[in-house]
Amino acid sequence: MAAAYEYLFLTLARGPTPHQALAERLRSASGVEVVGQFAPQLGWAGNEAAVLLRWAEGATGDPSPLLSPLLAASARRERLTPTIRPGDADKPAPGGIYVHRWFEVDAGATDEFIALSGQGWERFEALFDARIFGLFRSDVSDADRAAAVERLLLITRYGDHGVWEASRDPSTEAMRIFARRQQLTRRSWAASTRLAA
Repeated sequence: MAAAYEYLFLTLARGPTPHQALAERLRSASGVEVVGQFAPQLGWAGNEAAVLLRWAEGATGDPSPLLSPLLAASARRERLTPTIRPGDADKPAPGGIYVHRWFEVDAGATDEFIALSGQGWERFEALFDARIFGLFRSDVSDADRAAAVERLLLITRYGDHGVWEASRDPSTEAMRIFARRQQLTRRSWAASTRLAA
């Protein structure tokens, strides 16, 4: 059984240095591994952040102590299961940018989506200063069931925004594979971030 993950998307409380206050709180967290704290670049408001947590195999945890009203004005929690990546000990590498991209995929097409992702990554990473950190399945909500979708989160490190733009080249074999993956996707959205801690 793989480690369990939780993704916290936070609107930080007002303060002079909200991202720093979050980092300080995370450094003192116990009972959970903080895989990464991500601060906004493009696509999120300046007071938004994400935290990726990892629980040991078989453990369950409660991130509530990290979510003091003095720290977070609001929080959305997503329980995640890793797919091809990351491994149980993987950590995001410092530097570059991290793009967080959510996909809503037709229910029942998730396994094919994941397989296509794995096929494209080898070519993609060979061509660009880019590394897939992880592709995660989110727990299926009642709204997901009603809409007949499953949600996945892809977190990718790029050397910089220029690398991200260059990687959109539709003529590469990786992008042709990803185009097939796009046919399974109802909707996707992304934001670029930096690894803050």
